[in-house]
Amino acid sequence: MKRATEACLVALALVLAGCSDKPAPQAEQALTSDTTFLADNAIWQTERRNALLAPDGWTSLVGLHWLELKSHYIGSGPGSGIRLEVGPPRLGLVQQLGGKVYFTPERGVAMTADGQPLTRRIQLIDDQSGKATVIGFDDGANQMTLIRRGSRLGLRIKSANAPARLQFTALEYWPPDPSWRIQGRFIASAPGSTLTFTDMVGNTVAAPSPGVIEFERDGRPYRLTAMEGEDGGLFLVMADRTSGHGSYPAGRFLDAPAADASGKVVLDFNRAYNPPCVFTRFATCPLPPAENRLDLLVDAGEKIYTGPVGSH
Repeated sequence: MKRATEACLVALALVLAGCSDKPAPQAEQALTSDTTFLADNAIWQTERRNALLAPDGWTSLVGLHWLELKSHYIGSGPGSGIRLEVGPPRLGLVQQLGGKVYFTPERGVAMTADGQPLTRRIQLIDDQSGKATVIGFDDGANQMTLIRRGSRLGLRIKSANAPARLQFTALEYWPPDPSWRIQGRFIASAPGSTLTFTDMVGNTVAAPSPGVIEFERDGRPYRLTAMEGEDGGLFLVMADRTSGHGSYPAGRFLDAPAADASGKVVLDFNRAYNPPCVFTRFATCPLPPAENRLDLLVDAGEKIYTGPVGSH
């Protein structure tokens, strides 16, 4: 009886629409909205995959070596104090002097610093002090940068020929769902506010936090504390009830635009994505702080990656 009634209502709607093949204005608007949403989501997924698989993307990591001594000879040869997975037997000398880090290239080995030929000792800028110096070698297929995590300094090595990059399979997602595009309310924090979290290598970090985002799902209130994102936006590290049950156990990331003048901000959980640690064991990802562990099943966005992972 219920199905017959529904069929009659559909037929009546077609009659009222003039029995035309063209949808009613409201239906046409909804169809256009859904089509735009799906198209935008597909574009985002493609860009996400392309970024991961870039020659210097997260799947290209092949090493992370902490600087324990004042001086380290580095290279792929057995005589190197820091032995690399890729590159020439001897790449050069890394030194810590007066709170700075210097790199002296091995004579006769072609390499670049930020795209320019490198023939003499230079200071390496770490990723927390500015734009990290990029040392390129093996005709640019491999790279070395300096990272700072807490009081520790380390050399991060990337290779366009990394197995995790060349053997990458596919990213899996929950079906895109417009209902997971949720309008929230941004509440600014006092100037100088921070969000404290730990990372995958055991550091405790206090990062600047511009504020919190409050939102509702199924009539229940939730909130996430944001960090500063790119281009003036917001960056969220969160866990939810899918963590370890379909999504990565250690949580996911979510980017959001800056709030508008009235404090409104859109959280599109369809674009929740895996942290770099899913794809390589050489990343140092932040873990979700207690404030961002949601008692909510966010069955949207990126699922756990099951393909090859860069490892020691």
